[in-house]
Amino acid sequence: MTVTTHTGGSILGHPVKRTEDRELITGAGIYTGNMPVEGALHAFFVRSPIAHGTLGSIDTDEAKGMPGVVAVYTAEDLGLNDRPGLPGVVPETMNRPLLAKGKVRHVGDIVAIVVAETASEAIDAAETVFPDIEPLPAVTDIEAAMADDAPLLFEGTESNMVAGAGTGEVEGIFDDADVVVKAKFHNQKLAGVPMEPNAVVVEPGENGKLTFWASTQTPHGLRDQMAGDLGVDGEDVRVIAPRVGGGFGPKAFAYSEYSIIARAAQQLGRPVRWNETRSENMLSMVHGRAQVQWVELGVKNDGSFVGLRATAVGDAGAYPAIGAVLPSLTQLLAQGVYDLPAIDFTWKAVATNTTTVGAYRGAGRPEATQLLERIIDMAADEIGMDPLEIRRKNYLQPEQYPLTTLTGANYDTAEHEKAADAAKEAAGYDALLAEQKRRRESGDRVALGIGVGSYVEVTAPLGLDGEYGSAQAHPDGTFTVMAGTSAHGQGHETAFCQLASSVLGVPMEKIKLVQSDTELVRSGAGTLGSRSLQTGGTAIHNASQELVAEAREIAAHLLEAAVEDIDHSDDGFGVRGIGDKVITWSQIAQAAEDGSGYEDGKGHEMRQELDFKAGDSTFPFGTHIAVVEVDLDTGMVRQRRHVAVDDCGIILNPMLVAGQQHGGIAQGISQALFERVTYDEDGNPTSGNLASYTIPTAADLCSFEVSNTETTTPLNPIGAKGIGESGTIGSTPAVHNAVIDAVSHLGVRHIDMPLTPETVWRAIHGASASDPANRRQAGPEYAGKAITEDTPDSAKA
Repeated sequence: MTVTTHTGGSILGHPVKRTEDRELITGAGIYTGNMPVEGALHAFFVRSPIAHGTLGSIDTDEAKGMPGVVAVYTAEDLGLNDRPGLPGVVPETMNRPLLAKGKVRHVGDIVAIVVAETASEAIDAAETVFPDIEPLPAVTDIEAAMADDAPLLFEGTESNMVAGAGTGEVEGIFDDADVVVKAKFHNQKLAGVPMEPNAVVVEPGENGKLTFWASTQTPHGLRDQMAGDLGVDGEDVRVIAPRVGGGFGPKAFAYSEYSIIARAAQQLGRPVRWNETRSENMLSMVHGRAQVQWVELGVKNDGSFVGLRATAVGDAGAYPAIGAVLPSLTQLLAQGVYDLPAIDFTWKAVATNTTTVGAYRGAGRPEATQLLERIIDMAADEIGMDPLEIRRKNYLQPEQYPLTTLTGANYDTAEHEKAADAAKEAAGYDALLAEQKRRRESGDRVALGIGVGSYVEVTAPLGLDGEYGSAQAHPDGTFTVMAGTSAHGQGHETAFCQLASSVLGVPMEKIKLVQSDTELVRSGAGTLGSRSLQTGGTAIHNASQELVAEAREIAAHLLEAAVEDIDHSDDGFGVRGIGDKVITWSQIAQAAEDGSGYEDGKGHEMRQELDFKAGDSTFPFGTHIAVVEVDLDTGMVRQRRHVAVDDCGIILNPMLVAGQQHGGIAQGISQALFERVTYDEDGNPTSGNLASYTIPTAADLCSFEVSNTETTTPLNPIGAKGIGESGTIGSTPAVHNAVIDAVSHLGVRHIDMPLTPETVWRAIHGASASDPANRRQAGPEYAGKAITEDTPDSAKA
């Protein structure tokens, strides 16, 4: 890949190297954990070892006398209000006490905080704090939590149900179907596992002001939440996100630990810091996915889809928050990329005695794609049709766009066959099918599997389609741009400066991005929902255009010419047709500040700022094809190839796009093959560290073959859609389908994720031990053995 450096003119669409990487890879970057704050105390949290229980007295006497201990606090000491989970959605009875009161509801629930001079002293003292907890029955399973006799997490509620809605029942939805395929799918619970766990430093200042340094994706949102928790004005709280070592969604959450630390700093009048351990991170950082889905797809024998009926129930965890509405995004994208005549969809969220569920890369959208792409493969298998061809037969066509789907998604633009054909050609699909046939006929004990996953994704969802941006010219010839987004590895410093460079006509090296500081940046929604370029980038683009317009007016005044006669080039601004007089950006900025650039002579900073609002979300799409080999004797899965064609609209920087594709694909494959949060029957985590929770290294993954189609969106002037989560959404079902395809000739119809060697081996042996007559049921309704289950009444209700 050729890398260009800018020396003037447009560099949009070129693979410009990331400018932030030298600092990151040399270790020169400052993170919250190593933020130098003089005199900072260290905090450590005492957490419940019980998943569900009545909380009695908490013995803190010994801890208070330990060396270096400054304070030990329980709920009664700090006076923090309970926090609403999600106003208007989560019932008030499910509000969260920031420190446990009366009850604990999951292992890791905070019961006390120890503050000491050093981290080791805080840890030693915390080990001597003993909460008196009377155990209560715990529930960690989604279906068990919906049962009539399930233990209730919250007093004043009749059930553990948190929220839910649906499209409404469609009468006769399958009347025209030749076959109805049924299945029950599990999207297992996942942990975010960023390289840097949570961290915060809070420094009290004069007049009650507080400065937060936090490893967060959403500085302004965190500021507002902290101000609410502490009962202070937002302007009295400054939040700064320095370098952030990965986020993936969980760091868009305002953790209760942050407010507790802040209150301790207020009371002690000294800075207090907390660096989360990896074990704490697995217990307290919000988890993702966690859905059970009951799905039915009606098809005709020619492969035409007739209708989809599904119920998706999500686990919201012990203290429901944003996770309570993530299944609504699964419903929103339930139509996928297909021309489905009818959809009957119901979603629900339920509370359990497990870690709270929040956004994790994709957040509700991967679950929709997984649901569709698995049931489509099962339908293709039932009617004997190629998986790629059944998709092609049912794709929505470009002329149908823009389109409002049956579930209310406002699709902007797409060319699904174009992406699928590109993936098919890149993978050599027909040759792979021929190889698979030869190997099966020869009795090869290493089976070849080919999986397809076509997807649509929503970026800037849930009203996140707007953002603040600004552009400023300085007399020294440099520029500052700002955005309300907040980078944690995506390359914003490169992308946003590249975008401004193209508009301003100046080298990227002259442009500085300011972000992630609520005192400097007026407002911002932060970075989540794959929205940064299309919102924050567009805001900077538009502000830069307005800065150019202002510069033209100043140049016209200085050159005594009409504004419409002023040309803008890489050299500066001049009168059209007169090439010997050009005014530079530096001269224009100086004229703005000293007032000579204006008729009234009043000087000011040369700066333009605005709030961009797209008016709706964009909908990227694509097709992934995975090729795997499965050892039939051991169940071991080896990825051979992964081909991804992702369409994210007009591409600003192909290098950044490819990086996002690679990262997303790795996480999607990891769900398919490796990761799962697990609990025992008492609610104790059995995957609480990286010895028991498996995430892959690069050595565990194949090399990815990524490319793109470009279908512009009319919703922003740069034509861009998001790319940050697409790889995660397309890769999981492709790999899942590939593994099932590899063993389908043995009678295996479905295996729930993760597809570990043991799980695959058991499925192979279970299928080979079954009576072949039981693997299919004759008639119009097909039920794969051991996977079909009617939707329980508790999920329908």
